[in-house]
Amino acid sequence: MTDQPVPPEGEPPAGDAKPPGTDRPLLDEPDLYANREISWLAFNGRVLQEAIDPWVPLFDRLTFLAIFHSNLDEFFRVRVASLRSLLRLKKKKLKTLGFRPGRLLREIHFIVTSQQDTFGSAFRGKLLPELEANGIFLLHHRNLSSLQTAFLRQYFRDRVLPYLAPQVLEDKADAPFLKEGRVYLVTELWPDMEVTLASERPSYGILEIPCPPLPRFVAAPGEGYNILFLEDVIRLSLRELFPGHEVGSAYAVTLSRDAELYLEDEFQGDLVEKIRESLRKREAGVPSRFLYDFQAPYALIAFMKEHLSLEEDDLVPGGRYHNLHDLIHFPRPGHLDHLARGPLEPLPHPSLRRCPSILDAVREKDRILHFPYQSYEYVVRFLEESARDPNVDRIWITLYRVSEESSVVRALMAAARRGAEVTAFVEVKARFDEARNLKWAAEMERAGVRTVYSKPGIKVHAKLALVSRREGSDRREYAYLATGNFNEKTSRIYVDHALLTADLRLTGDVEQVFRYLWEEIESPECSHLLVAPFTMRDGLEDRIRVEVEECRRGGISGVVWKVNSLEDRRVIDSLYQASQAGVRINLIVRGICCMRPGLPGFADQVSARSIVDRFLEHGRILRFANRGRAELFLSSADLMKRNLDHRVEVAFPIYDRLARDELEHFLHLQLADNTKARNLDPDQMNHYVGRRAGEPRVEAQDAFYRWLEEGLDTPRP
Repeated sequence: MTDQPVPPEGEPPAGDAKPPGTDRPLLDEPDLYANREISWLAFNGRVLQEAIDPWVPLFDRLTFLAIFHSNLDEFFRVRVASLRSLLRLKKKKLKTLGFRPGRLLREIHFIVTSQQDTFGSAFRGKLLPELEANGIFLLHHRNLSSLQTAFLRQYFRDRVLPYLAPQVLEDKADAPFLKEGRVYLVTELWPDMEVTLASERPSYGILEIPCPPLPRFVAAPGEGYNILFLEDVIRLSLRELFPGHEVGSAYAVTLSRDAELYLEDEFQGDLVEKIRESLRKREAGVPSRFLYDFQAPYALIAFMKEHLSLEEDDLVPGGRYHNLHDLIHFPRPGHLDHLARGPLEPLPHPSLRRCPSILDAVREKDRILHFPYQSYEYVVRFLEESARDPNVDRIWITLYRVSEESSVVRALMAAARRGAEVTAFVEVKARFDEARNLKWAAEMERAGVRTVYSKPGIKVHAKLALVSRREGSDRREYAYLATGNFNEKTSRIYVDHALLTADLRLTGDVEQVFRYLWEEIESPECSHLLVAPFTMRDGLEDRIRVEVEECRRGGISGVVWKVNSLEDRRVIDSLYQASQAGVRINLIVRGICCMRPGLPGFADQVSARSIVDRFLEHGRILRFANRGRAELFLSSADLMKRNLDHRVEVAFPIYDRLARDELEHFLHLQLADNTKARNLDPDQMNHYVGRRAGEPRVEAQDAFYRWLEEGLDTPRP
């Protein structure tokens, strides 16, 4: 019998379990695993689907276009750059990789080019006409009225010109250093003579678009709402920048550089100083992509390729405008609010909202929080109350990514100033947040917080806090465990779950993890938490084996996992074997999925889906039927080799009945979604799940918000 604890209506039956001994072998089978880079591109394709979905409001589609472009930029800076580095390996080492980097890079470029074509077609063919229909006009330097031209020329002289440093490129000695991710205009320059020989070749000028500090979009006068990209304002006045030249057309180029810090193998010395030095070098990293306007003449691109010492594989054609992640800042007139979905403001927690003391409420029972559906203020209150309470004499916390203006960090500093012992483990290898984490660490140290930095060779990704409080003659610990970061900003857009608890079973294990981080013990001895890289992998695989055994006995079995990424091959093999034994497996995978759900003979019992909607799905939930006594874990870890073997991660069980009920309902809605869910078939074609005839519309994120909202008026027992 298979367990279907949270099935959507109409879920097909699992089918008969295979008898023992009929499993197909898994050794060296081809095509069992999707490539992680191609799978990630499929995820970004789902983001792009939101941008072209006519049911998504217009301004929200612009936002998804921005997210798509931002994702792609990071992909080239990190993943493509790493693949490019593999091309430098000798043939003998290349053979050990199991794939051909050159072939994979060509496939990546083919997919990216196709996606960018879709991006451009959606932007030009659908979004721009819809903007115009609503009185918003995206102008360029060749379709301006005389009034607009005069206004923009004056804007250029007053606001833009002071930031420009145009340069004429004559020979290779003039080669400029292109900053990572900045947009440049390269323009053709001809001698300013009455007669120019037809055979004469142009020289070229280059300048950086000063955004930031200037805004990317400029409003111009005229009927309606008239917007220009900053580079088109500059194009209008290029002749002022290159006196003595006849200025031809100007084309955008952008260089992405390798963003990896390459610290994984450094086990000696001052890691913090190595990171500071690597951050200084990051902006000068080797090129990973030279994006250029596809309309640029071949001679111009060949000239830039030679001057910048680029390789052919660096060259990627793009559109007229680059860095379109700036569309997130596209001006949105206030009277057109109907072109965006109304906000879902964070809800109060049904019980904590009435509690004068968070600590006292948590002492009574566990409290679960769901972000961004519920307010993050309760996490801040938990820490601020602990900072003020004279009976709290110790706070331990892990910090991976914190916000620019972090109330969490300020509460820790306040506690330290009061005299409490505050120790913060600061992960300074959190990609793209290294500098911010170092800044906050320095501020905390000045306030008296003891800071412990990253361990070389391993990242600490667990999201934990432990507060120790004197209560009469006793001492009680209060723990916070979460799937997401201590970050007030991302808590408004990332779907995460957190547990506040004083349960001795959990607080004792959390203390073990911290004592490992403080290097007081060699490994944490935990009875309830699954901790990577120590017990999480084996704990998951052991539980899958239980499901297999129970299924073969005809008992209640089943696995429901919600994760961001599923990449680890040992875990995938365990799931294949469970499927072959007849265990029903439901996966909800936001991003990378290297398993091939539904693959005949291997994953017939596996269904997988991905949900992309207004909030970023980030929480990890692991559910096992466990012979009819379901186990539910929340986890900081994705099911990737790096998380299970090279990071400190924590999966924590949910024991409280009400908390379990809420997570069960959350999973039910995710599996019932027929609006934003896509099927992850063996080839990850991103087909929408769709609705059956007569089936009600279910949009999981909106439905869970409404369910929590209803619970405020009718508290659940």
